[in-house]
Amino acid sequence: MNDEHAEAVRQTIQYMKEHLDEPMTTELLADLAGYSPYHFSRIFKRVTGISVRQYLSALRVESGKTELLQSPSLLVKIGMNIGLASPGTFNTRFKQFVGLSPKKFRTTTESLHRYVNQYEHKPLTWTDEEGHALPRIHCRIEAPERFRGMIYVGLFPRPVPDQKPVTGTAVNLKNRTCTLTGIPAGTYYVLAAGIPWSLNPRDYFLLSKSLRGKMEEPVHIDEGTDLAVKITLREPLPYDPPIVVNLPLLLFEKDRNNSAK
Repeated sequence: MNDEHAEAVRQTIQYMKEHLDEPMTTELLADLAGYSPYHFSRIFKRVTGISVRQYLSALRVESGKTELLQSPSLLVKIGMNIGLASPGTFNTRFKQFVGLSPKKFRTTTESLHRYVNQYEHKPLTWTDEEGHALPRIHCRIEAPERFRGMIYVGLFPRPVPDQKPVTGTAVNLKNRTCTLTGIPAGTYYVLAAGIPWSLNPRDYFLLSKSLRGKMEEPVHIDEGTDLAVKITLREPLPYDPPIVVNLPLLLFEKDRNNSAK
């Protein structure tokens, strides 16, 4: 990756974070970075994996998550602070990205935090991964030796976790392998996040410091797919897109469905 391009994108993202309550266009950001809009758009996507518009939307929702967890502000005020002045727009965008409404997000963080922490010393088991039906993806995860926490793995339509994955799973303790099953035909991205154990609920929902991992190229799934992939978790980079989807909620829903079988 071109260091000059990476730095230009990093500075642009910092500007975006500091001006979320203001209108922003690709033309404005390209001008700040010193490139034509066309060239800047190409550079931005090459560095981050997604478009300027997609990144800005994710930043706004991530900022909304932060405000919801740190202050009792009204939803209307939070929406205005992040550039989504219409309550309907804020609610719709937030639910689309995170998986539940802003109000529900705020009121369920502590219970989901307690739910996740029960697995600090208790192994996760998934009955839906024990079969041999195709299609499937076998994942081996490489994490730093010092890492202690939950590792989430999902198959997403885009190279950023900004919506519910088509399928996903999680591993804990010393387990570093999993199998993704129940995959509809299509093209997807394998993404992973490592979240260390914490007594602070915020640490499971605001994930700017979490480990990241992904397959650089998308995977193409058909009815006979049987893949084996390796994902290496790394420290976050300044231009990584935010992880806006509610991972503890996805774990809870998978666990509930698993128990019902």
